[in-house]
Amino acid sequence: MRIRPVATAVAGALMGLSALVLSPSAAQAAPHGHTPETVAHRGASSYAPENTLAAVHQAARLGIEWVENDVQRTKDGELVILHDNSLARTTDAEEVFPDRAPWNVGDFTLREIEKLDAGSWFGPEFEGERVPTLEDYMDEVERNDQSLLMELKAPELYPGIEVQALRELRRSGWLDRHHIKRRLIVQSFNADSIKMVHTLQPRIKTGFLGNPSVADLPKYAKYCDQINPVHTAVTREYIAAVHGLRGPHRRALELYTWTIDDPATAVKVAGLGVDGIITNKPDVVRDALEGKGRRHLG
Repeated sequence: MRIRPVATAVAGALMGLSALVLSPSAAQAAPHGHTPETVAHRGASSYAPENTLAAVHQAARLGIEWVENDVQRTKDGELVILHDNSLARTTDAEEVFPDRAPWNVGDFTLREIEKLDAGSWFGPEFEGERVPTLEDYMDEVERNDQSLLMELKAPELYPGIEVQALRELRRSGWLDRHHIKRRLIVQSFNADSIKMVHTLQPRIKTGFLGNPSVADLPKYAKYCDQINPVHTAVTREYIAAVHGLRGPHRRALELYTWTIDDPATAVKVAGLGVDGIITNKPDVVRDALEGKGRRHLG
C-alpha cells in the first residue's frame, strides 16, 4: 500500500525577509483543502541523471510516488525516454558518433542509442547508465509501485506516437482500471496530440502543458483533465478559472505547475490552490508543503 504524504503545515511569505515562517495549519496548504501532489521531474533529476532508471529509483528512495518523463521515438520506431530532441546534452553521442550532428533522437536506431552513456555527464558514479526504453521505464515504475505523468515530447516529429504509446501502456498492464484511475496521466504541449490520446482512450487522464487564455479554457476542457502551466503564469484568478470548469470525466479541471525547486515558491503556489507541483527536488518541495522545510528556508 502506498502512503501518501499528509499535510501538516501552511506557509506565508514575508517579502524582504530571509526566512519563511510556516503556519501549523495544514488546511491552508490549498484553498480546496489538500496538499498538492509532488511530482519528480524527469525522475529525481537533481540527484540522478534525468529520465534514467536511476532517477526513477532515486525518487522511490525519497518516498516520491509520482514521476514525470518524456517519450520520443527512434529511427527504427522504438519508444525511448529522453527530454531533448538531441542526444548531445545528456549522453556521449558526440564522442561515440562524432559525424552524426545534431544527434537527433529520430536519426538513431535503438541499438545505436543503447551504446550511449547517459549517466557520466551527471556524475562518475552514474557511468554506464543508459537511455531507457519506455518498456523498461514502465517496468521500473511498476516495480517501485509508483505513478507516472507521461509527456509525449514533440509528438509532431513522430506521427502516430499516440497509438504506439498507448499500445505499449496496454502491453505493460497500465491501461487496466486501477492504473488509469489512480496512477497515470498523459500530457503534452501539443493540444492535437492530447486530443488524439483522449479520442483513442477516453478513460485516460490527460493534461495540456501551457496556459491557454481563460476564454479558451472551455475548449481544452472537452479533452483535458488538467491545465499545466509554468509556475510564473500561475495566479489565484487563473487557478479559479481552471477549477471552475469540468473536464471530460465530469470532474473539476486540475492544475499542475512546473518547474519549482525553491521551497518558498512551492508553499506560495500551494497557497494559491494548485493541485500538483513538478520539481527536480521532490524531497525539498514535499518537506516544505508538509511543514518540514524550515531547514531549507533559512
